[in-house]
Amino acid sequence: MTASEGSGPRRIVVTGMGAISPVGNDVPTLWDSLVHGRSGIGPITSFDTAGFETTFAAEVKGFEPSDYMDRKEARRLDRFIQFAVGASLQAVHQARLAIDGAIAPEVGVLIGSGIGGLATLSENLDILRTKGPRRVSPFLVPMMIADMASGQVSIVLGAKGLNYCITSACASGADAIGTALETIRRGDAKAMVTGGSEAPVTPIGLAGFQQAGALSRRNHDPQGSSRPFDAERDGFVLGEGAAILVLEELAFALERGAPILAEVLSYGQAGDAYHITQPAPHGEGGARAMAQALRKAGLQPAQIDHINSHGTSTVLNDKYETAAIKAVFGEAAYGIPISATKSMTGHLIGAAGALEAVACVLAIQHGIVPPTINYQTPDPECDLDYVPNVARPKRVSYALSNSLGFGGHNATLIFGRYDR
Repeated sequence: MTASEGSGPRRIVVTGMGAISPVGNDVPTLWDSLVHGRSGIGPITSFDTAGFETTFAAEVKGFEPSDYMDRKEARRLDRFIQFAVGASLQAVHQARLAIDGAIAPEVGVLIGSGIGGLATLSENLDILRTKGPRRVSPFLVPMMIADMASGQVSIVLGAKGLNYCITSACASGADAIGTALETIRRGDAKAMVTGGSEAPVTPIGLAGFQQAGALSRRNHDPQGSSRPFDAERDGFVLGEGAAILVLEELAFALERGAPILAEVLSYGQAGDAYHITQPAPHGEGGARAMAQALRKAGLQPAQIDHINSHGTSTVLNDKYETAAIKAVFGEAAYGIPISATKSMTGHLIGAAGALEAVACVLAIQHGIVPPTINYQTPDPECDLDYVPNVARPKRVSYALSNSLGFGGHNATLIFGRYDR
């Protein structure tokens, strides 16, 4: 018997979602782009890339902070905080969650970020060097620190429950959602506003990932540069944005008549203890995270209908994630449609797992599995069903999402179709 059948711990559901992404600044636009295989990757427009070996990224386009806050306030918030506020307001609106005085202490905010206010820090270091310490912004620290996405969202929403940030590199958003799930389960909140936000598309961010050898250098073909599981993959594409979910205890959601989009069944996590940037051989840590999530959900491997992979388009990640899926699912692995939506969105670092969680919920809702675009040349070591290039209709009752981060962080979330 699974948690979705009513046994065991408190049942937790998703009641609202919001997104600011390279392929759409709201959830409907995001989903339309994903199912139609539209790439959000292109030449960088926000700064001069002369001298860089990679000159493209997955930038958020057309985002107006003034749609969510006044202009004076926006100037005092780093871009990653602005994204988080926008996506959170969208999610709370869909959830129809009115946070008044009575419920405010029962609503928490937990938004992950792998890096925080990188643009603000970089700009103020330049000011410090050229103009001296007295010209550094008095808002530098609150604009820079990674927990301020959660902090600002809690202020905007009036949510007075627990409020902090999870930082686990590329697993930050997934770890935040998983921790929010466990927070409600143990009775410390009735609802959580959770997900991830990141704005690393800056000169120092691009240079850092470039020098680490992590980025694709397919400058002649930016939209074809993110090609997870393809034999010609050569690195990930840096992205930016935010994705936020409202999680609620089922009884609370039903009591207030909230829309229920899906159920959050479980969260698994594991550490590699291997290398600061490379995954453990054969994806051993990722395999343990998936196995733990399946066990906690009370599911057998063959019951998973869809996997949204970490799928970064790097040589080692895709090879070892494939190996990890095979280790956990055995022969069933070959029958599970696996999407790598980073082929369209790029890699949102600390927001990636949250955006892919949103994609899992949408796959469950709409009965469509998004494609992995740019899949042209099969890799013998990546021989599963990656839903190449075209979305696929499929009833999805259970969807699993993987997030794997620098430092050996592995997180897995499992979502299920809500069934009373």
